[in-house]
Amino acid sequence: MSSMMLVAPLDVQNWTYIFVGITFAIYIGIAIWSRASSTKEFYVAGGGVSPLANGMATAADWMSAASFISMAGIISFAGYDGAVYLMGWTGGYVLLALLLAPYLRKFGKFTVPDFIGDRYYSKTARLVAVFCALLVSFTYVAGQMRGVGIVFSRFLEVDINTGVIIGMIIVLFYAVLGGMKGITYTQVAQYCVLIFAFMVPAIFISIQMTGNPIPQLGFGGKLADGSGTYLLDKLDGLSTELGFTEYTEGSKSLIDVFAITLALMVGTAGLPHVIVRFFTVKRVKDARKSAGIALLLIAILYTTAPAVAVFARTNMIETVSNQPYSGVPEWFKKWETTGLITFTDKNNDGRIQYVADASKNELVVDRDIMVLANPEIANLPGWVIALVAAGGLAAALSTAAGLLLVISASVSHDLIKKVIKPSISEKGELVAARLSAVGAVCVAGYFGIHPPGFVAAVVALAFGLAAASFFPAIILGVFYKRMNKEGAIAGMVVGITSMLLYMIKYKLGWFDDVVPDKSAWWFGISPEGFGTVAMILNFVVSITIMKFTPAPPEEVQDIVENIRIPSGAGEATH
Repeated sequence: MSSMMLVAPLDVQNWTYIFVGITFAIYIGIAIWSRASSTKEFYVAGGGVSPLANGMATAADWMSAASFISMAGIISFAGYDGAVYLMGWTGGYVLLALLLAPYLRKFGKFTVPDFIGDRYYSKTARLVAVFCALLVSFTYVAGQMRGVGIVFSRFLEVDINTGVIIGMIIVLFYAVLGGMKGITYTQVAQYCVLIFAFMVPAIFISIQMTGNPIPQLGFGGKLADGSGTYLLDKLDGLSTELGFTEYTEGSKSLIDVFAITLALMVGTAGLPHVIVRFFTVKRVKDARKSAGIALLLIAILYTTAPAVAVFARTNMIETVSNQPYSGVPEWFKKWETTGLITFTDKNNDGRIQYVADASKNELVVDRDIMVLANPEIANLPGWVIALVAAGGLAAALSTAAGLLLVISASVSHDLIKKVIKPSISEKGELVAARLSAVGAVCVAGYFGIHPPGFVAAVVALAFGLAAASFFPAIILGVFYKRMNKEGAIAGMVVGITSMLLYMIKYKLGWFDDVVPDKSAWWFGISPEGFGTVAMILNFVVSITIMKFTPAPPEEVQDIVENIRIPSGAGEATH
């Protein structure tokens, strides 16, 4: 009898402890093995990372909690409208790889504020860039810490806030100890964990629902029940029965779709934590290679996300809609304890009414749980459910670490070393960088506990801020040698201010008692898409001011000429 008890199957929580424990041990082990001993190792991993390792690390850095946890959740609820995130984020990465990465690598600076400070020969430009980098990074990292909290709260059955604090401690350990060197090799491991965790349940469920092991094909295929019905047709039918719009139809205006897609694209190309990855390789051609590798690795998850969204939405509607609450499966009860799914029996019939009409709807589901709950809804084995938890943590922690490094580098290198105390020793700068990372983790944790919206919305706003501030300054700095400091500073200030004001008014509602509805949006453009308008304002202001102010010094114009020359591109210029 006792021997039978010893081989009893592990439950989900125990599997989660095993997977999360093993992955955390690997991350911490890598951090100890690769701890940074110089500022160059702390900021850019010594500049000697191979293209393959850098491609994997870039993919992990890029695929945050928003990609892993939230994107399929958004598509799950928004249907066709959610496609803007796929188009914007993927297109943005192509833009970054082709248009910016090689030139910024050839310029050879540690950070985006470093590039802007030197290119625009101005401490003021550097300070404005530091402010923008901190704002973008803190907005983005809030979403990551929130993602960590969600995973911990469900799978390790702790409070969301406690989950955020545990995540803070782990990130702090390997980001502060290893710097970019530790983060790079940790992110290689995290990419392997997150992609495996995303694909395994997707393949399982695709076989279960359509008989096709390739989720990308299963999602457009027929159901395995022999009915001959296409999966998407079934989901359209389920959605319309409940009063929702057809899943495959969009409700956003064309201008808003265009604005959000473009804001996400150009925001990607201005993201400081992604750009800094291209400074970690030896040569300019390695920057191009690692960008291509990262794009392929990112595409695996991004082409699977719509399928995961459809599987999750279909399974959820069939599992809970119009079912007696007394008979709901165990996963429903466990997610209910986190507060991320709530049932209110408005008509007292004991059944769950899940409908589009808000006055009659009795079920509220946080879209951030769809990917995490998907394997449970589909009744997959416990180890698969635990694997998804480990993957969600890997995605959130990898990006959080990259962002924290940007924050600490902006403070220690761009602010202290370049502005406040140029005479600081390398050891002193390394201490400042580590202390900055500690401060950044504490602020990030606060935002994780008090986030302004669900994960992907917070992240989308970070992209809008990057589009509004950095993208025009970087593009003009690389491709227009006449661009001067006065134009760049004015453009960044106008861009970031307009984006902030719009975000505060229409997303947070700080100027009003309530957040204004869609009818009040300028030109019908949502806060997530306003980065496009703010970016255009930045370009217009930058170029206009530049026309009426002196040209940059000759040596600066020569640098701009030099970074665009392909000859001798085998070695970076410093």
